[in-house]
Amino acid sequence: MKWLFFSYTLPSRPSRARVHTWRQLKKLGAVSYQSMWVLPYSTERLTELRKLTGDIEGWKGEALLIEGKLLDSVQEERIRKAFAASRDEEYQEIIRKCEDYAKEIQFEIDRQNFIFAEVEENEEDLEKLKHWLRNIEKRDLVKAPLHKQAVEKVSACETLFEDFAQRVYEHTQIQERRRIRGPTQNQPDGRED
Repeated sequence: MKWLFFSYTLPSRPSRARVHTWRQLKKLGAVSYQSMWVLPYSTERLTELRKLTGDIEGWKGEALLIEGKLLDSVQEERIRKAFAASRDEEYQEIIRKCEDYAKEIQFEIDRQNFIFAEVEENEEDLEKLKHWLRNIEKRDLVKAPLHKQAVEKVSACETLFEDFAQRVYEHTQIQERRRIRGPTQNQPDGRED
């Protein structure tokens, strides 16, 4: 397998240069391994690393970009495991956020907060989870073990959201009918049979 190896040095100031570089490498899915950042080769990643090299040089730093193959299968397996561990860390965070999402939906159901604003809020949160999962999947170059569980959790959140939206819809339809009809004749307090 062909790999990209990336190393850089930057002045200590401004610190934003170091943070920017680290963020870009993480977004690409790179893992730090024995003082180098490593990625499986692709022309897209090579292009992004060349742009990053330009940024680093603009901050008066230096970068080294190498394309090559590992000559030792044991070392390559270690790098693959580092990729899997890095992605599993991200998938684990999504799994936790999905559990929080499920608790939030249940909280709204328990307090019968069946309003459209809650549907919108929960839909936005669900879209963030789905977007985040897609980003991690792009970086998951080795199909990390927790991938399947993360996908299942996000799918379960979609089902929870659809069920919650249905409840809110039904609740608002009942409220609308009551508003139009007014209190029923048989129940002075407005309750229906």
